[in-house]
Amino acid sequence: MITMLTRIHRTLSRPKGQDQRAAIRSAQESPALTVPVAPRLSIKAPPLTIPCPDPTGEDRIRDSHRNRALRLVRQEHWKVLAELIRHADTERSMTPGAMPVAELLAYGARADVVLAAEHALFDPQPDDETPLLRGIEALEYVLEDMPRNPVVAAIVAQTHIDIAWAWRGTAKAAQVAPRNREAFDAHFARAQQILQPFAPLAETSPLMAATFCALVAGTTTTSRNVADRYERLIDLNRENPGPMRAMGNYLLPRWDGSLGTLELEARRTAARTQDTWGAGGYTWVMFDAISTDDEACAAVDLTFFTDGLRDILSRRKDPHTANLLAAYCANTMGQAVSGNDAADQNRSQIAACAAWIVRNHLTELHPMIWAHAAQGFDNNLRIRSATRFAAAGQADAMRFLTSIFQGEIADGKQIVFTKEGPVAQTC
Repeated sequence: MITMLTRIHRTLSRPKGQDQRAAIRSAQESPALTVPVAPRLSIKAPPLTIPCPDPTGEDRIRDSHRNRALRLVRQEHWKVLAELIRHADTERSMTPGAMPVAELLAYGARADVVLAAEHALFDPQPDDETPLLRGIEALEYVLEDMPRNPVVAAIVAQTHIDIAWAWRGTAKAAQVAPRNREAFDAHFARAQQILQPFAPLAETSPLMAATFCALVAGTTTTSRNVADRYERLIDLNRENPGPMRAMGNYLLPRWDGSLGTLELEARRTAARTQDTWGAGGYTWVMFDAISTDDEACAAVDLTFFTDGLRDILSRRKDPHTANLLAAYCANTMGQAVSGNDAADQNRSQIAACAAWIVRNHLTELHPMIWAHAAQGFDNNLRIRSATRFAAAGQADAMRFLTSIFQGEIADGKQIVFTKEGPVAQTC
């Protein structure tokens, strides 16, 4: 090793005297060594850039509430959880995206049981029905220990309702298998039995009123009864658009409602919530109804609906709402073609609203909202891979956003979304 190092050292040593001059002269006479130069790369900025937080601020807040309730349940701190939910319900606490905190906590409390039941039902070869029974039985024991606690009663009733929907799915009534329909009816019957002693609280508690409203799908009610239940819930917290959307859905003919009642209640809701939403009350009631029913879409008051979109966005300036309305117009309505000329004409007009919503209100992208919008906001949608689902939503959104700004992009501009909205910059 020493000999090798010595040889390398001698090779690298500078020549001295005549040897040094000879080495210099030799180097001058030798042809120049050409060193290839890498071509200068021109990295072109993407034509459109928009912040895409993962998770979003709204998601973080919602997850924190759900996870807090989940931890308390797993630690069997039911009294602490019940008081936490009662306080949030009394204070009408909401997330920035207008989701009631009490409902998030209530879902976190039943999440383990509901998800286990859904997994067992969707398993193509379930071993037995034990997972379907074990979880709900455990909650029933909690209710036995706290029989007069309305929060616990609401949670157990909501669990029965969720499991009932897992059995039934979203198919039309005639397409539901008899066994599944029996399970659906049985869970709804038990939920109604649990809630009955607490009926008076539906006059003052949004959580209890919402739970009673959730019963309408499993009981025989008239459209007037449905409207009355939801009107009471809406008036308890007019900041929450969820009950307005749900009422519109359950006033459709497929739930034994009528288009006349739907239109009437949408206008009445707009009048009652004028101070909160402007014309937005009409839009919220029609929101899901016209996306699933062609006749309702054909009959919608288009001017009233689009005025409501503007009023909602003037009152709710959070990114969640901007993404929700933009994705609804672009994906839910823009991608639906029914063959009903009047409905499709109205859908195209609503879809066109996405352009001004994006230009005037969008500051960041929420892929999951866009992905759900493409599926019609189906609450019972089975998502096998959340990552792929969100990626599909992001791809849809980016294609749509690029199409909106194609004129600026063709002129060589780059579109950059800031906290104030999109800005066209010279590349």
